[in-house]
Amino acid sequence: MKGFLKELSEAFFPQNYTCDLCGRETFDGRNLCPECAETVTMNDGLTCPVCGRRTALEGLCFECKADIPAYDRAVSAMVYSDGGVKLITKFKRGGAYLKAAFADAMTDKCRELKDADCISYIPMTEKAERKRGYNQSRLLAEEIAERLNLPIVKVLEKVKETKEQKSLTKKERESNLKGCFAARKADCEGRTFIIVDDVMTTGATAGEAARILKRKGAKKVYIATMASVEYKREV
Repeated sequence: MKGFLKELSEAFFPQNYTCDLCGRETFDGRNLCPECAETVTMNDGLTCPVCGRRTALEGLCFECKADIPAYDRAVSAMVYSDGGVKLITKFKRGGAYLKAAFADAMTDKCRELKDADCISYIPMTEKAERKRGYNQSRLLAEEIAERLNLPIVKVLEKVKETKEQKSLTKKERESNLKGCFAARKADCEGRTFIIVDDVMTTGATAGEAARILKRKGAKKVYIATMASVEYKREV
């Protein structure tokens, strides 16, 4: 955690001398002021051993017990809350320089996935990528692949546009994503993938990607995200 926050706080772009979250001048060349650094929560406590989300109790979360995901395991570096949400939003809206610090934190988690033999990422349609200017998941995947000395492969293709998922339930997300990815059997057979994305919320995107890859012969599919939503069982 300290290493990640230090990376975020040190001056990647010292000419700005402002906090990446609140915009206040920092005067010391750091990109996060001390107050904003406190709002970023790393995912280093109890986590579900399958979906990787923070939990209050040891063992599988109730969602994974009820419906085991198609992927084999997921890991994430940060809890998707407070300052973490703001940082990822900034990353997706022009703050591509954050990829290095994010990738450092994600690589530490990916080292737990010892039998992975290649890295890939959740794709965007060409139209969506042109609109944003880059695919943030691909940027992270390229950085992580370099750090782990693993090949990066483009295995998934997004073949149709999907609705914005923010307001959708898990079931609605699964329906929305059905048939949106494609992959070739020759690219998948016998491989163990780490698929990189920015955020895991319900796990619908990760599940759909894993189903496609396994259907095409992938041996295992792991998911690595910068952040995941904390699992809170509804009472």
